[in-house]
Amino acid sequence: MERRPDSRGKVRDIYDAGENLLMVATDRISAFDFILPDEIPFKGEVLNRISAFWFDKFADIVPNHLVSIDPADFPEEFAEYRDYLAGRAMLVKKAQTIPIECIVRGYLTGSGFKDYQKTGSVCGIELPSGLQNSAKLPQTLFTPSTKAEIGDHDENISFERAVEIVGEKAATDIRDLSLKVYETAAEHARKQGIIIADTKFEFGVLDGRTILGDEVLTPDSSRFWSADDYEVGREQASFDKQFVRNWLNANWDRQGNPPHLPADVIEKTTEKYIQAYEKLSGRTFNF
Repeated sequence: MERRPDSRGKVRDIYDAGENLLMVATDRISAFDFILPDEIPFKGEVLNRISAFWFDKFADIVPNHLVSIDPADFPEEFAEYRDYLAGRAMLVKKAQTIPIECIVRGYLTGSGFKDYQKTGSVCGIELPSGLQNSAKLPQTLFTPSTKAEIGDHDENISFERAVEIVGEKAATDIRDLSLKVYETAAEHARKQGIIIADTKFEFGVLDGRTILGDEVLTPDSSRFWSADDYEVGREQASFDKQFVRNWLNANWDRQGNPPHLPADVIEKTTEKYIQAYEKLSGRTFNF
């Protein structure tokens, strides 16, 4: 798309559309807070379609920022780009962003497991001893973090610190909504053969109401494990970008710019993302 975005995230390009915004999910992929030099074919469409699916499913739980994913509903100024935007863009309401990453953990994995091995806790929350990698947590955890700029690292914070940043009402709202949405999604996903190990949400405020924004429960923002292959005590077969993280861990020391991904890693990542969409939504991904 030739038009220059008004703002650019790691994966999404944002265009001002008057009273709304046009969010375009590109095929860029990031890991460890770096944007990788290669794109993942169809990734943007998968992210967009999964988010739209979840926004619709959660409509009775929490309002959201989605207006439409139909290019025919986009402002006329974007008409010449409709072929590119189809499937990968959504028109959303403008809202005041709540500057907290709402991380929800249902299983002990990733940085949470490393934290637990060192301290017996996750983000300062004490856990029972003897838990293994990938174990289901005794209770779902809300572990917020700050929202860092591109290239910087998010900082894990306590709920009390979140209250200091955004106020008690906003912090309580986003915590309670995050846990409610996660539990609802996890129940649905398990029936579809996927375990949602952890995820993150972002919220905003519109007309005095807390609304769900950004993307929701995608392979970029979540760990999706195969329920059929789940086994405590080891890394899990997944339908997310952990496959890319694993390759980078084995082939990059985090010094300098990230390397190019091999063709087979790119192809396999596309396959995993499409599988996530099809399993969760029960729909076929039409190319």
